[in-house]
Amino acid sequence: VLLAAAVCTKAGKAIVSRQFVEMTRTRIEGLLAAFPKLMNTGKQHTFVETESVRYVYQPMEKLYMVLITTKNSNILEDLETLRLFSRVIPEYCRALEENEISEHCFDLIFAFDEIVALGYRENVNLAQIRTFTEMDSHEEKVFRAVRETQEREAKAEMRRKAKELQQARRDAERHGKKAPGFGGFGSSAVSGGVTTMITETIIETEKPKVAPAPARPSGPSKALKLGTKGKEVDNFVDKLKSEGENIMTSVGKRSAEAAKVLTPPINVESVHMKIEEKISLTCGRDGGLQNMELHGMIMLHISDEKFARIRLHVENEDKRGVQLQTHPNVDKKLFTTESQIGLKNPEKSFPVNSDVGVLKWRLQTTEESFIPLTINCWPSESGNSCDVNIEYELQEESLELNDVIITIPLPSGVGAPVIGEIDGEYRHDSRRNILEWCLPVIDAKNKSGSLEFSIAGQPNDFFPVQVSFVSKKNYCNIQVTKVTQVDGNSPVRFSTETTFLVDKYEIL
Repeated sequence: VLLAAAVCTKAGKAIVSRQFVEMTRTRIEGLLAAFPKLMNTGKQHTFVETESVRYVYQPMEKLYMVLITTKNSNILEDLETLRLFSRVIPEYCRALEENEISEHCFDLIFAFDEIVALGYRENVNLAQIRTFTEMDSHEEKVFRAVRETQEREAKAEMRRKAKELQQARRDAERHGKKAPGFGGFGSSAVSGGVTTMITETIIETEKPKVAPAPARPSGPSKALKLGTKGKEVDNFVDKLKSEGENIMTSVGKRSAEAAKVLTPPINVESVHMKIEEKISLTCGRDGGLQNMELHGMIMLHISDEKFARIRLHVENEDKRGVQLQTHPNVDKKLFTTESQIGLKNPEKSFPVNSDVGVLKWRLQTTEESFIPLTINCWPSESGNSCDVNIEYELQEESLELNDVIITIPLPSGVGAPVIGEIDGEYRHDSRRNILEWCLPVIDAKNKSGSLEFSIAGQPNDFFPVQVSFVSKKNYCNIQVTKVTQVDGNSPVRFSTETTFLVDKYEIL
């Protein structure tokens, strides 16, 4: 009977051990600790015996693969089993080292269980072990492929129907007839009201694939409303397409991509600065800021040698207690007294044609009033479904957040959510089971908005809520106002590029 299989160090320290009979931890650790002392280095054996057990082992670089068996176990079978154990380990571990074995310990234990059951070897080979542990199912793959094909066909049919209905509506408008009735379109048994309802449903289902309008919302309306302005934009775009205009749409650009889209072309001067901030924030669903950390940096890029000996005049209007830190080669005293960034040795020059970080700052807080954008998600159970109300509010009104995407997780296998009221646009990703609430701009004129939807599930299914955005204004009010040359204090033309990005923004 095989008592245990273990991978241990040359000193007898167990890295991973699987017992196939009832054994205490102290017993197995004692057996493995005694194992190196029993080996006689003068003899070339693959087993060693004590009064109660037999060790069958194989060296693997700095480790041992050890099987502990009873003394009346068949040694030939044990050696065959040992070889299979030794071949399994490289399948899961790239290197035969202690930390790699520890990292893949559970994979190895599951594989060990496929080789031996209740102390007796199973009739399996290496390929079967890999298949059993992966639990790969051909039937499941076929089912998924069929389902995906059906979904694609249904979506294609839905798009075709939506286009037909939109075309019919445009034709009706063109001939001066009432749009919802479609003037003779479809069966006479279908009433105008039913046809309108079907049209609205298909168009609203199609909405997630339509890009948010690039124009900023004006007036008291918080953002684009589904089914009202969105349709006018669609009709306008369709008319442009019919007249031969090429319309470029961008859907769901995030983080760095969004920054490229939203940042206007900059006239980059010989002295160019990038001011970048990243925020990492975690809030509780019942309110309360668990942690907020913000890191910022000013990167200096000089492309002309004659402007390499300069000083940057920094204006810091932050009142939140930001911790500032200058580069070691920057004159710290000059920065503290005059808010100027210059080298310790004025005769030296800044590096040319490379990005140099000259100033960085950090803000860490649990003060709720510092949260730039608050998110309140309120799920309430209603029979078998859940009504979810979620709202945002911009607390830091000096900011302008672009391409805001609020991601709400959804329960799997319950279909699409039913949207009640929404400011902005939404996208439902059925593959990742998420609802993305998309808002082109959030600023002082458009500082709050809400979304209501219902779907089957429990309140815990809708967390954590994640937020992503990009801004051309930084959170901490730190700016470079002037650049002057060291000799003569003459001003130097410079350009600045500011980006405020999200590293992590979660409501747990």
